[in-house]
Amino acid sequence: MKNLTILIYLVLLSSLQLVSAQDLPFKALVLTERGDQHEGFVVAALDWLKVFATEEHMDYIVLNYASEIDSLTLGDFDVIIQLNYPPYTWTEAGEKAFEKYIDEGQGGWVGLHHATLLGEFDGYPLWNWFSEFMGGIRFKNYIAEQATGTVHVEAPSHPVFVGLPPSFDIPDDEWYIFDKNPRPNVHVLANVDENSYRPDSDIKMGDHPVIWENRSKKARNVYFLIGHDAKLLDSEEFRLMLSNAIRWAAGGK
Repeated sequence: MKNLTILIYLVLLSSLQLVSAQDLPFKALVLTERGDQHEGFVVAALDWLKVFATEEHMDYIVLNYASEIDSLTLGDFDVIIQLNYPPYTWTEAGEKAFEKYIDEGQGGWVGLHHATLLGEFDGYPLWNWFSEFMGGIRFKNYIAEQATGTVHVEAPSHPVFVGLPPSFDIPDDEWYIFDKNPRPNVHVLANVDENSYRPDSDIKMGDHPVIWENRSKKARNVYFLIGHDAKLLDSEEFRLMLSNAIRWAAGGK
């Protein structure tokens, strides 16, 4: 009887060890900006996240104000998704908690579009740490009329680009430009060909990184400059990149 009990125990233990990491839930914090020009994109992205979360066994909570971070322990989350929320209106406590989360590698981070609206806006000062995190940049200008552009992958072996072609179009985005190129301070993963803009625009930066990571931080992190229009969620390439990015960043805890 004792031997049978041991055998059953070993079988159960073996079956538990066969459960893959993907079968186990991971936890995400989604910080969104609501009610402005990006509302359509945010709504479409949240609808997509519902499906993604079910398929990937992801538990997540959504915050609409950075001040709500103060009541949370960020280390409880495998990944933070900064869904078009800008780097201001945060409390000092929230900023320090986020800096610690990234600097100590408590989890991963995926940032989109408005996360690089860096400067003095709405009476808030520049968040210097976040500017350095994004490559030492400040927001300078953008294509307000929007343009479709062709993105070229520079790091095809990066997990974010699994299943992606070497280049693809991103529809109707604002294509921010900055006071300087972040390339010397970050690892650029993809750029946009400014000569491909449709319609053409005089607002150009030259060498124009649009997806990058900061390898000087312990946390896995990736920033997507793109993320303005709801039709982005109709793009198979964008959905695949975002899926890859969330899975990869969450695996860094």
